Amino acid sequence: MELKVDTDPAEVGFDPRRLDRIEAHFARYVDDGLLPGWLAVVSRRGKIAYVARRGHRDVEAGLPVEVDTRWRIFSMTKPVTSVAAMILYEEGAFELTDPIARWLPEFAEPRVYVKGSALKPVTEPATEPIRVWHLLTHTAGLTYGFHHAHPVDAIYRAHGFEWGTPPGADLAECTRRWAELPLAFQPGAEWNYSVATDVLGRLIEVVSGQPLDEFFARRVFEPLGMGSTGFATDSTEKFAALYVPDPSTRKAVRNDAFGRSGLAKPACLSGGGGLVSTAADYHRFTQFLLGRGELDGVRLLGPRTVGLMASNHLPGGVDLEAYGRPLFAEMPFDGFGFGLGFSVLADPVKAKTLSSKGEYAWGGAASTAFWVDPAEEITALFFTQLLPSNTHPIRQYLRQLVYQAVV
Repeated sequence: MELKVDTDPAEVGFDPRRLDRIEAHFARYVDDGLLPGWLAVVSRRGKIAYVARRGHRDVEAGLPVEVDTRWRIFSMTKPVTSVAAMILYEEGAFELTDPIARWLPEFAEPRVYVKGSALKPVTEPATEPIRVWHLLTHTAGLTYGFHHAHPVDAIYRAHGFEWGTPPGADLAECTRRWAELPLAFQPGAEWNYSVATDVLGRLIEVVSGQPLDEFFARRVFEPLGMGSTGFATDSTEKFAALYVPDPSTRKAVRNDAFGRSGLAKPACLSGGGGLVSTAADYHRFTQFLLGRGELDGVRLLGPRTVGLMASNHLPGGVDLEAYGRPLFAEMPFDGFGFGLGFSVLADPVKAKTLSSKGEYAWGGAASTAFWVDPAEEITALFFTQLLPSNTHPIRQYLRQLVYQAVV
């Protein structure tokens, strides 16, 4: 699918000379060797106002970034999984308050960490069941092994869950193993970035009776025209290599160990981070969201459902700084709340950003990012392949550079 500017930026309220500051800024990342290459897309009112790219998708092979480059989007998979779950919700498959043990009986009697070490944890029974909305909001008590901040994180690592999943274990098996591990806190008590969206993906499989890749393909990607998105690349020739920063120079260094992800269909279909996509495909996904559930005459969700997803669900409308654990996530905590699958900007002043209240967004581990701003009808996308995503303040600068161009 072609990706190109299809409007005069001035027609949708952008100063084109100011938009050019995006390329001027991020070109330096490539020139200084900090990023291998990148692609940015900015749209307003359904029209693409700006596309820019610089550098290489594969530095060593001398292959440039192209508009149809395939990117590992990692945690930008989570909004897709959340949309898929809400499609089932709209069909009456479950209520958001339903206990997930109704479909995943392994979660019937979760235990919660109270004290002790990773080797000898002391646990107590959960005071309430894990519910569907806990998975959508990362308040289930689950965690990630890569956090390195809590004894339960270490327990995850000991069971093979740090930057991936145990070899050969499929999503059903991984979900069973997560259910056997203690929760880091009582369900609903805190926000913690976690494997919750992977468990949500397993819930989709059980409720729908389809493997997650099939459900995504039939119910999301085909209707939205996202033909190059899936759990493995459809073109190894177009696939971007993956890079990490050199500890001493911060320059991007190729890492083929991590870069194997996305080359072949994985054993575990990760609804939390397994997809490969293109800028054109994910742009269509953002336009579907901006269209409140509809794109090109195809409606996957009702407007009220998208509105609910893009609302801050943290108790009392607080931000992640007040309710979340101060660990890694794909967004800042100050001023940002969390909805059903997205961060939600609750207070632009506290967040120190030019973006609008109600903007919803997320990013991926290899420094990809997107946001949807319903107030200004703006969407923005940034693709590169540098792991981890907190290496450079790419997302903060992208917001500054997009919104300073709105005139």
